[in-house]
Amino acid sequence: MSSTRRPRQSWSIVLFCYNEEATVQEVARSSWRVLSRIAGAQKELLIVDDGSTDGSARIIRRFVRATPGTRALFHPVNQGIGRTLRDGYLNARYENVCAVPADGQFDVEELLPFARVDQDTFVSFFRKNQVGYSPYRRLLSRTNRAMNRLVLGMELKDVNWVKVYKRSKLSKLDLRLQSSLIESEICAKLLADGARALQVPSIYHRRVGGKAKGASPRSVYRAAVETIKLAWVFWTYRLKPGR
Repeated sequence: MSSTRRPRQSWSIVLFCYNEEATVQEVARSSWRVLSRIAGAQKELLIVDDGSTDGSARIIRRFVRATPGTRALFHPVNQGIGRTLRDGYLNARYENVCAVPADGQFDVEELLPFARVDQDTFVSFFRKNQVGYSPYRRLLSRTNRAMNRLVLGMELKDVNWVKVYKRSKLSKLDLRLQSSLIESEICAKLLADGARALQVPSIYHRRVGGKAKGASPRSVYRAAVETIKLAWVFWTYRLKPGR
C-alpha cells in the first residue's frame, strides 16, 4: 500500500525584544533551528525590537545579516508589548504564527510536537510554574484570569503566554487593541468564531539577564484602561453580522 506524505506547514516565529542583549542572539539561533525542523522551505524568523536602549538592536542587525530567512522590525522608541505583538502578528507571512519572548524564558523546542496545527485550532501554552513571580505579579495574573472570565467568558489557563495561531484567522479579526490585552482580544474572538484552544503545559524558565517588563506600572495602567475598550470591542465583534 502506498502512502503519501503530507507537505510541511509553513511557519513564522516572531521574536519580540526589549533590552534583551544577554539572550536575544541565543533565542534567535534556537528559533531558527526549530524552524528548520518543523517547517519546509517556507519559514521565517521575524524579530521585532521595541526601541531597545542596550545592545539588542546591534545584535539583531548582525544576526539578520548573517542568517537568510530572518528579518527585523525596529520601533524607534519603546511602544509596549501590545504594539510589538500586533506588529509581529500582522507582518508575519506564513501559515502558523508564534510569538516568542527574547528573554529565553520559553524553550522554543516546546514547539516541536506541534509542527502541524489544524485549521480551526490554536495552541495555547500555559506556565506550570511562576518562577521569579513576586506576590504582586501573582495577583496581577489572577486578576487577569478573573477579568477574562467575567468580561469575555473565557477560561484559558494562561492567555498571556506563548500561542500558535493561524495567519489566515488572525487576518480576519480586525484587531483594535494596542496594549498587552491584545492576546485576550485575539483568543476571545477566535473562540467566539468556533476555534478550539489546545492548552499545553509549558516550563517557565528563569531569566539569565535583563529585567521583567510585563508587570511595569505603565503596562498595568494601560491594560486597566483598555479593559473597558476590550469588552466593547469583543461584544461589538460578536454582534457583527456575517463576520
